[in-house]
Amino acid sequence: MTEALWTAAAAAAATRGTATGNWTANGVTIDSRQVELDDLFIAISGPNHDGHAFAVDALAKGAAAVVVQEGKSSGLDAAKVLRVADTMTALEDLARAARDRSTARIAAITGSVGKTGTKEALRLALQAQPGAAGSVTATEGNLNNHWGLPLSLARMPEATRFGIFEMGMSSGGEISPLSRMARPHVALITTVAHSHSEFFEGLEQIADAKAEIFDGLTEDGTAVLNRDNAMYAHLLAAARKAGATNIVTFGANAEADCRLLDVELHSQHSDIKAEINGRSIAYTLGVPGRHLALNSLGVLVAAQALGADVEQAARALKEMRGLAGRGERHQIALHHQGIEWTSFDLIDESYNASPASMTAAISVLTGSKPALGGRRIAVLGDMLELGSKAEMLHAALVAPLAEGGIDKVFTAGRYMSSLWDALPNDMRAGHATTADALAPMVTAFIRPGDVVMVKGSLGSRTGQIVEALKNIPNAAGNDAAPRVVNGG
Repeated sequence: MTEALWTAAAAAAATRGTATGNWTANGVTIDSRQVELDDLFIAISGPNHDGHAFAVDALAKGAAAVVVQEGKSSGLDAAKVLRVADTMTALEDLARAARDRSTARIAAITGSVGKTGTKEALRLALQAQPGAAGSVTATEGNLNNHWGLPLSLARMPEATRFGIFEMGMSSGGEISPLSRMARPHVALITTVAHSHSEFFEGLEQIADAKAEIFDGLTEDGTAVLNRDNAMYAHLLAAARKAGATNIVTFGANAEADCRLLDVELHSQHSDIKAEINGRSIAYTLGVPGRHLALNSLGVLVAAQALGADVEQAARALKEMRGLAGRGERHQIALHHQGIEWTSFDLIDESYNASPASMTAAISVLTGSKPALGGRRIAVLGDMLELGSKAEMLHAALVAPLAEGGIDKVFTAGRYMSSLWDALPNDMRAGHATTADALAPMVTAFIRPGDVVMVKGSLGSRTGQIVEALKNIPNAAGNDAAPRVVNGG
């Protein structure tokens, strides 16, 4: 029988609260819309909604109990309540208690680009370790902020063998308390690049904010750094200042502890040869892109630092796949007279964007192989939070697009108009002020064999374009050959 995640007594002790009833919970949530049977629902008072208003609904959906502030339990089942002084503090207390009771080896991951993909690759590598199946806990989705990190920790079962937690930030001072809460044995920074630049004066400040991940590193912990990154020396100094004595590096640099020797980039995967502390290793990564190949080296040294078998971890990376909004690939069928006619490929990078991740996504599109008659098409929305350099950084994307042989480019948004103005006429496919307005232009342009990559910051809403492309076969009037516009 699986041991309960939280009993009433354990949750009350952790939060210094008062529990009624003898309930047990097998999950934790702060969103009443996501309540599952036997979850513990914590009624957080957020900037937009007070979770106490949804406590009754959470119990109706099968929550084992609800955590509420003293004086706000009216109308609730008296046998399913945990009363606390402050519900946000209670969530943090549960997180610390989960960490305190666990013997798991903990990894923390941050970086300007590649956090979530690296976290998922490390999860895959650790789950493949002998006897580790079912005993790996990792951040779900993008729960990496001051709500998401404690929620992820509070969900960690006591029997967890490996815990992997992503930590994000938009300004300085946000990662340090998360790291101190998680107390990682391994802290990995994928890279430092221009992102959230609106809130920082330069890369050094961004590096300082990312380096806060070392603040909670255990005494014998390991810092994992990208040896190729321009901020490497700055991060190295920060790690040492924080007390890290075990520092391991990865990259193509000749001095990296885990060094990329060779990578064969294919349209759907990469074949990698590396050297880890003088030992050669070859493996396949199930997603394309040199940037992801480099991050996979960080995954392997992190896995090794956590006590995992590196060769077993490397073999598991063959099963890595693109994530929704972060490189997920779709083959979209096109229909003619009710019959599947042919298809085009869609690369969904719509979750977020920065100059570094844009360049990386463009390189993946460059390495793709359109079918006969197909084209490489980039559909790009605004990169947000770049401050005064936004127009310049958007216009600068013309270089990787042109050098990568991208055939056609669509742009959407205020800042992307700078790129549109910089594009050669023969690369221009269409521009609109919003993603919603651009979507029909893109869907009308597609023809068989194309490879289409869609990317933009979440706020630019390029996900709407992804959905429009995925639904081309179901669109009204699509029982005809796809139309081609703009001289495509």
